Amino acid sequence: MSRKFFGTDGIRGKVGEFPITPDFVLKLGWAAGKVLAAEGEGKVVIGKDTRISGYMFESALEAGLSAAGIDVCLTGPMPTPAIAYLTRTFNGQAGIVISASHNPFYDNGIKFFAGNGTKLSDDVEAKIEALMEGEIEVVNSDELGKVTRLDDASGRYIEYCKASTAHHLDLRGMSIVIDAGHGATYQVGPAVFRELGADVHSIGITPDGLNINEGCGSTQPDKLAEIVKDRGADLGIAFDGDGDRVIMVDDKGEIVDGDELLFVIALDRRQHSELKGGVVGTLMTNLGMEKALEAQDIPFARAKVGDRYVNELLLKNDWQIGGESSGHIICRDVSTTGDGIVSALQVLKAMVRSGKKLSELRGGMSKYPQTMINVRVKEKKDTDNVPGIVAAVQQSEAELAGRGRVLLRASGTEPVIRVMVEGENAEEVRAHTERLAKVVEQEMS
Repeated sequence: MSRKFFGTDGIRGKVGEFPITPDFVLKLGWAAGKVLAAEGEGKVVIGKDTRISGYMFESALEAGLSAAGIDVCLTGPMPTPAIAYLTRTFNGQAGIVISASHNPFYDNGIKFFAGNGTKLSDDVEAKIEALMEGEIEVVNSDELGKVTRLDDASGRYIEYCKASTAHHLDLRGMSIVIDAGHGATYQVGPAVFRELGADVHSIGITPDGLNINEGCGSTQPDKLAEIVKDRGADLGIAFDGDGDRVIMVDDKGEIVDGDELLFVIALDRRQHSELKGGVVGTLMTNLGMEKALEAQDIPFARAKVGDRYVNELLLKNDWQIGGESSGHIICRDVSTTGDGIVSALQVLKAMVRSGKKLSELRGGMSKYPQTMINVRVKEKKDTDNVPGIVAAVQQSEAELAGRGRVLLRASGTEPVIRVMVEGENAEEVRAHTERLAKVVEQEMS
């Protein structure tokens, strides 16, 4: 069944523009409730990040689900992975997060988790969309869903994070700067690391509904890097707006992306005989990580871009860890979805067990120079069906001769073809990227 509204990570867009409107979200809640009511029983756990429109959409979802006869449990601002966890522990039928992740405050979105804490299946999403075509039918008044609030959601999630390293992680003597991006981790993030003994300095912890991800967080970690250097801290940790991504800064003030963090986690697990299988990355994963894992005899596989596809390949291969360069890292033995706090703790565990600084641990991997140009096109077509583009790609791949790779990928949200080249030589990479971008522009604009 095809899906009209759901993308790879729920439904997302600009607030006030269809489908991110109160009336649509009200109906979405009702349709989801009807599908859930037909498939079982249990509450729906609803969480949100800190953007101002979250209040509006929380009320709309609450009304829609209640109209369908579904009980609701509200957590208030909580990280996306916390909702996945709480849905599991409360035997919830589903979890819903109101968030647009790393986007600005004027965007928002709705994403769903199944009762086991994983993303809803395509089939269930298609069933929800099918009901959206009809009119809302309210159950009898004595069957309306009830709404409760989970007051200790933060405490429960903090304890879960602290227990995620399988043994008590002692961070005493470690100086950490945390950037919560004025998002969903603004309370729980600093608390986790402080309770484990670290000396924590926090920024991005004063959300006002409008400043989420603004000049801070995992997408803009430059300020964090400056503070780490100025304070002489051991490391910095930056989360995105909904807390499912993490980017770190090492003791030298250098930014450490998701590929490098995933490599650190994988190598630590290999050295302690805890790595099951290999590592899953995406089409965008830096070639340097693939080569570094290869040198350690650690299997590596690429999934399509998106944590949904990373998780699907992990399940298929029965492997445990995977992620994206953006910092969306999945540790399946600990969490069912990407979790910024849990991933950061996995890196800190590697530091504690090795007695090494983050700058030393990341040294085992050398990132290849990578250049990407976004080319606007009139309509998105499969570049594999355009002979001129195919020939140009083949020429670049032949000239790189195993020293690099080429990737052309259509954006999932806008009429853009992303042209990416990476390889050993930065100048060569830039030249190939610019040449291919011109070809794509000529052939498709």
